[in-house]
Amino acid sequence: MLSNDFFDVWRPRVLSVLRIAAALMFLAHGTAKLFAFPQVAMFANLQLFSLFGLAGAIELLGGVLLALGLFTRPVAFILSGQMAVAYFLIHAPQNFFPILNGGELAALYSFVFLYFAVAGGGAWSLDALRKAA
Repeated sequence: MLSNDFFDVWRPRVLSVLRIAAALMFLAHGTAKLFAFPQVAMFANLQLFSLFGLAGAIELLGGVLLALGLFTRPVAFILSGQMAVAYFLIHAPQNFFPILNGGELAALYSFVFLYFAVAGGGAWSLDALRKAA
């Protein structure tokens, strides 16, 4: 049986691993929109000065900051809001159920980012380094 000490020690580290993994996956949405890398057909003719272009810029900057764990709480709060707007603007009008409207990822990102907004960046973040200094 694992002791509570084990969980207390690893909780902030696993939080950082989750933050980094989510941020890198989210960052790919921004690079796909702005730099066509990786190439995604639906972003092929994306206009930079459009709603999707703005979303790409937020995803790129927010993804980098979140991966580094820099300004984690405010960045995660903004990203959570962006994903909530994406869900209700793009996905929800198609169908009530997320599995049918293709919005599971947007909804999940919204809640994961909301968690980071409350929990912070974890032990392995620039925020933790700034706090220690």
